[in-house]
Amino acid sequence: MTIKTPVPPFTRETTREKVRLAEDAWNSRDPERVSKAYSVDTHWRNRAEFVDGREAVIGFLQRKWLRELDYRLIKEPWAFDGNRIAVRFAYEWHDDSGNWYRSFGNENWEFNEQGLMIIRHACINDCPIKAEERAFFWPLGRRPDDHHELSSFGF
Repeated sequence: MTIKTPVPPFTRETTREKVRLAEDAWNSRDPERVSKAYSVDTHWRNRAEFVDGREAVIGFLQRKWLRELDYRLIKEPWAFDGNRIAVRFAYEWHDDSGNWYRSFGNENWEFNEQGLMIIRHACINDCPIKAEERAFFWPLGRRPDDHHELSSFGF
């Protein structure tokens, strides 16, 4: 049986840890790595797309990162209770034509006893930005510990 710590019930500290671990995994842009945080029967709603199962998550993420280039994400806990966490986030990316976007969203997560996410609901809005309006400049991959948190940007 796979255990993905921290496990519920969540505290303020373990919520922050769980959210940062998710951010780090998504910033790796490695669908296999990201998928390991989800149960094999996970259920997602991402925008208007429904994704069922870990294998479908991998396919979804592969398609996502073929479209969303130079992806950089910051997640921030919003609320938690028991086995649920609410998160707000923003990420920047560009398409293959060089058009930049900042995507804003909220996620609701539910976890099983092993700490694997069983439900993920994501609402996301894309805002076109100019390259000079970008705010996330760390090297691709994990956001450095000394980089600003999401709230500091005022988004």
